[in-house]
Amino acid sequence: MLDYKLLEALATVIECDGFERAGNTLGLSQSAVSQRIKALEIRLGQPVLVRTPALGTTPAGQRLLNHYQQVRLLECDLTSALPTLESGTPRLRIAINADSLATWWAHAVGEFCIHEGILLDLVIEDQAVGLKRLREGDVAACLCASDQPIAGARCIKVGSMAYLPYATPAYIARHFGNGLSDQAFQHAPAIVYGPHDQLQHQFLERCGYRGPFPYHLCPSSEGFVRLALNGIGYGMMPCCQVEPHIAAGQLTSLSPEPLSVPLYWHFWRHSGSLITRLTQRLQQVAIT
Repeated sequence: MLDYKLLEALATVIECDGFERAGNTLGLSQSAVSQRIKALEIRLGQPVLVRTPALGTTPAGQRLLNHYQQVRLLECDLTSALPTLESGTPRLRIAINADSLATWWAHAVGEFCIHEGILLDLVIEDQAVGLKRLREGDVAACLCASDQPIAGARCIKVGSMAYLPYATPAYIARHFGNGLSDQAFQHAPAIVYGPHDQLQHQFLERCGYRGPFPYHLCPSSEGFVRLALNGIGYGMMPCCQVEPHIAAGQLTSLSPEPLSVPLYWHFWRHSGSLITRLTQRLQQVAIT
């Protein structure tokens, strides 16, 4: 039988990205956490963590994390049926893209979290790479742009988000006074969320441009809008996020045709009723 205190130590080390912070979370010393990981590795006869070049799990560690995530969710169902087993407020670890968190997510799940009495542990990831977290067992569910479910998981479309390339009128006049040309794209600074963000590239390809372009990197949805409002660059932003700035004439779009990005909810098939109820809630919300 597995010792779930050892699995808890493994999951906490990965979630906290370190032994010291994991110890603070668990109320243990760093040495005690290390001893639990060592005991788990001795029990398995193989390592569960790699420490260089960055802290992560081995294939065996990933499988254990997948198992532990599902056990935690099933325990939520058990404590609901048997309140005397209650061991604390359940925590749900989810990978989510920053734009969803900055727009519709809180409204969609706020009442659900209050009613269920759960705590959220949100991991901000780009839409294209959030699924990796689920595959590695680091999260119980994820919201991303991929429609390909991983083995043992389900995938449900919950909506889509519309993006347009926004900038200030002054910026557009300065860089695109003669229209959307290859020369303009070569010199006009864009704003890109991160190295995995492909929305800017998709917009440029739709305009027939596939060459290099200057860009700022800004891994923050709110900061993204602030940079654009101050004329630093133009970038692909959710239409619903910048409606007040459009109405005030502070931002305008370079193109009238939005780019639609689908959103898919991924979760383990045997995650228990808590995830099932959250999935039903997300299906009730019109994400457009």
